[in-house]
Amino acid sequence: MIAIDNARKSYSKEVKIGPLNIEIPNAGITSLIGPNGAGKSTTLLMIGRLLNMDGGQIKVGNMDVLESKSEDLAKVLTILRQENHFVTRLTVRQLVGFGRFPHSKGRLTREDDVVISKYIDFLDLTELEDRYLDELSGGQRQRAYVAMVLCQETEYVLLDEPLNNLDVARSVQMMSHLRQAANELGRTILMVMHDINFAAQYSDRICAMKEGRIVAFGTVEEIMNSELLTDIFETEIKIIKGPQGPLAVF
Repeated sequence: MIAIDNARKSYSKEVKIGPLNIEIPNAGITSLIGPNGAGKSTTLLMIGRLLNMDGGQIKVGNMDVLESKSEDLAKVLTILRQENHFVTRLTVRQLVGFGRFPHSKGRLTREDDVVISKYIDFLDLTELEDRYLDELSGGQRQRAYVAMVLCQETEYVLLDEPLNNLDVARSVQMMSHLRQAANELGRTILMVMHDINFAAQYSDRICAMKEGRIVAFGTVEEIMNSELLTDIFETEIKIIKGPQGPLAVF
């Protein structure tokens, strides 16, 4: 479980996140939604210990995020930010191999190679594993980064807008892979989502944020409510019944 207790972050007198209080259960996919500036990415970064809190406590799997050793936390939690800048020229296989660092400390074993191959295959990257990252399309590169974080084999996976810069077809493909990771690998995935309908179709739970606060948390059916979403996004949103669940129409 991810437990957030009175976590807060202040950027200025006008821009504040929190206090945040929520318990996100294990397994499945939970999506953070809300307008720009709602605090979604800040919340994710605080959980992943990439951003210091100004107060409060966050526990991931009973490990205090602030007090735990980095090497211990890295075996429980992994995070993928929107911005990934590798200055060296890497192949797909080399990139995915970075996910084994908490386990191998840079000295890959035969067992590590087996795990690397597993996630390259899982993300359908087998034919691309010897290609350099700068030779890939945006969608292929994004799949390689997700393969890297899954290769770390942590129970908790944090993703900041995993569909960033992907077209609709590639977004469907990516979300199918993440749904499969939750179902078949038992991962607990928490991700920031820009597209409400993708969140609704593939998530188990949705956490809605506005102005630095959590305003609603529940099942897809509970959050996909016209009145609630209209208030959060401050624009009229209607919910219709689609073939695979509720859909938001702006």
